Amino acid sequence: MSVYSDDELRRMCLEVESELVERKRSAADRSGIRRNICAFANDLAGRGRPGIILIGVEDDGRCASLEIGDQLLRDLAAMRDDGNILPLPSLHIEKRTMDGCDVAVVTVHPSSYPPVRYQGRVWARVGPTVRLATPEEEIRLAERRRARDLPFDLRPVSGAALNDLDLDYARTQYLPRAIAIDVLEENQRPTEQQLRSLRLTTGDAPTYGAMLGLGRDPQSWVPGAYVQFLRIAGSSLTDPIRDQKTLTGRLEDVLRRLDDLLEINVSVRTEVTSGPREIRRPDYPLPALQQLARNAVMHRAYESTNAPARIYWYTERIEFQSPGSLYGQVTPQNFGAGVTDYRNPLVAEIMYNLGFAQRFGLGIPLARQALADNGNPPPEFGFEPTLVAVTVRSAP
Repeated sequence: MSVYSDDELRRMCLEVESELVERKRSAADRSGIRRNICAFANDLAGRGRPGIILIGVEDDGRCASLEIGDQLLRDLAAMRDDGNILPLPSLHIEKRTMDGCDVAVVTVHPSSYPPVRYQGRVWARVGPTVRLATPEEEIRLAERRRARDLPFDLRPVSGAALNDLDLDYARTQYLPRAIAIDVLEENQRPTEQQLRSLRLTTGDAPTYGAMLGLGRDPQSWVPGAYVQFLRIAGSSLTDPIRDQKTLTGRLEDVLRRLDDLLEINVSVRTEVTSGPREIRRPDYPLPALQQLARNAVMHRAYESTNAPARIYWYTERIEFQSPGSLYGQVTPQNFGAGVTDYRNPLVAEIMYNLGFAQRFGLGIPLARQALADNGNPPPEFGFEPTLVAVTVRSAP
């Protein structure tokens, strides 16, 4: 539920818009709603209170008589995970009825990891207006970021310095994909400031996420940050090994090599039907394998383990093993059902910016669908205190 009572919301409908209140007569302006979500999450004024977007209310507070249906609420909720706003905002969406007027209430909590960006731009709310943040305001937001209770990938790497990152790769490859090009060109800020604004550095030290995504030698700082691939000629780990690879380097290198490795190992059979017409069917759909492999890299535990993510390709099945248990609000019961939580929010953001995640929370559903469409059995999941495993079996 919203943190605000009906009386407080009723007052917000009538009072002048402020740093905490935005009114919309409809949800047609999706970009405007996202800008407001971004601005409320940044909480430039430092109120520490959730911002509210009231949809179905005229500018003067009158009821807009908007129909608030389930589809509208789902569309609003989807704005959290569609990758346009990073880091992912904390939202609550609900329908409220006040004095006979139906209103969609979007409650946006201040982010613990500002600055938050919408499509690569930082938006801030100043009084009742939303505008692009100035470079000075971005610095203020970055400095406000909490230094304690950070996820592992947002902590500074002890003993590391900026020159342990590949700054040329950061400037030419990563920053143009993480920040809108016109913003980069307009600001002309030093690379160090740009990295800091993306939570890739803390002070003069790179974070663990930056080391994984931009490091010159990530495995020297995070020894388990690699993928082990085995192609086994049989159904048991003791059977002969046909091929083995250890995939190291920064995230983009590992993930691109992993894509290539999965593709060359997929077998495609050809069926000739009446016509004659050929139907080509792989033993495994590549998109499903990619989603499962990327999930193993994104959600694994990097802290307190030197174990790699593992992919074991047997004659009749493939096993994906990701170190670490389920995280946060994800449980065996809701796993793969759209419930998301992030052990490594910065790693997830880097993978999204690099193009290896199109939308958050959909990896498992997309893999399930691709397997079903190809005729493969459903994936099998195993959850242990130190491991999450997924097994997929070849199409019959």
